[in-house]
Formats: sequence, C-alpha cells, structure tokens
Amino acid sequence: MIELTYCMHRLPQLTHQEFVDYWHDRHAPLMRRHQGILRVRRYVQLCAAQSELNLRVARFRGGPPAFDGIAEVWYDSWDEFSAAAGDPAAQPALSELLQDERRFIDLARSPVWINEIREIC
Repeated sequence: MIELTYCMHRLPQLTHQEFVDYWHDRHAPLMRRHQGILRVRRYVQLCAAQSELNLRVARFRGGPPAFDGIAEVWYDSWDEFSAAAGDPAAQPALSELLQDERRFIDLARSPVWINEIREIC
C-alpha cells in the first residue's frame, strides 16, 4: 500500500471549525466523485480536536502548533499511484481538487509526502 499524507494548516481568515466544515462538506464529496479516475483506494480525514487537552499536550512537549487536519489518500501500489498521476484523463480531477484546496488550505504551510506502508502488527 502507498499512502499520500497531507498535513494541513487552514487559511488564516478561517476558523478551525470553518476549515473542518468546508473540508468535510465541500471537499470530501469532490474526492468521492473523483475516487475512481484517481485510483484512490481509501480517503481519510483526521481533524484535530479543539480541546484543552490537546493544547496541554502540545505545551508539555514544547512542539509546534498542531495541524488543523491530516488527509490520508491510499493507493494499492506504486503502479496505481503512478498511473493515476500520469493519466491525462485524471488531470481535470487533480486540477479541480487543487483549486478547491486553495479555498481552505494554506498550501505554503501544509507539507505533503508519499509513504510506503509497512504494517508491523
């Protein structure tokens, strides 16, 4: 399995709740609609809980502020991922998703990378 991980910070003009609502209610349906052409096996949204406990954990560890959310996009293999990325028929879907991301994600502060999954237990 291959997984694309996308750690997202919201645009500064949005509250965390506005970010989460847009991501779930507007962006997720786009992913669902394009899942087949993009060869996506699984799409998961991890939304940062806005709780005092999260703030205390971050302060205790001395780490940076939390991301607003993490997206996981799963593919069956490198071949499937590469085929989706190189498929001319998938380009309109990729463009539409990127245009939509610009509406709620601070792209310059939101790292993305590809993982090779090694299940341990």
